[in-house]
Amino acid sequence: MKKALFAGLATLVMSLPLSAATAFTDATDAVKYRQAAFQLIRHNMGDINDMIKGDVAFDPERLQKRADALVLVTTLPWEAFQVAGTEQGGGDAKADIWKNIDEFLLRGEKLAADATALQVAAKSGDRNQLRQAFGNFARNCKACHDKYKE
Repeated sequence: MKKALFAGLATLVMSLPLSAATAFTDATDAVKYRQAAFQLIRHNMGDINDMIKGDVAFDPERLQKRADALVLVTTLPWEAFQVAGTEQGGGDAKADIWKNIDEFLLRGEKLAADATALQVAAKSGDRNQLRQAFGNFARNCKACHDKYKE
C-alpha cells in the first residue's frame, strides 16, 4: 500500500512541470492573462504616483504594499508573450514585440529589477530615493510602451 501511494505521489510530482509548461489553454487565454497582469501593474503604479504627486494622502504602509505588489506582478506578463499565436490574439501589442522578443523580454526583466529598487526605496522612507526609483520605473515602462504598444 505504501509503495503504491509513494509511486502515485512520485508520478504526480514529476508531471507538475509538464502541466506548468502549458498554463495557458490557448493564445487568447495568454493575451487575457498578460492584459490582466498589466492592469495590476497600472493600478499599483498609479496609486504610488498619486501619493508622490500629493493627489492622495501619502501613506507609507500603503506605498509599501503597492511596491511589494509591483515586485511580483512585473514578473507575470512576459511568458504570455511567448505562447504560439499570441501575436494574433489582439490587444495593443505591436508586431515588433515578436520580431524583437529577446530585447522585449530583457525590458521586462529590467522593469522587474526597477520594481525591486522601488520596493527598497519604499522601505527606506526617503522620499527623494522613492521619487528617483519611481521615476526610473516609470521611464522604463513608458519607453517600452513607446516602442511596443499601439
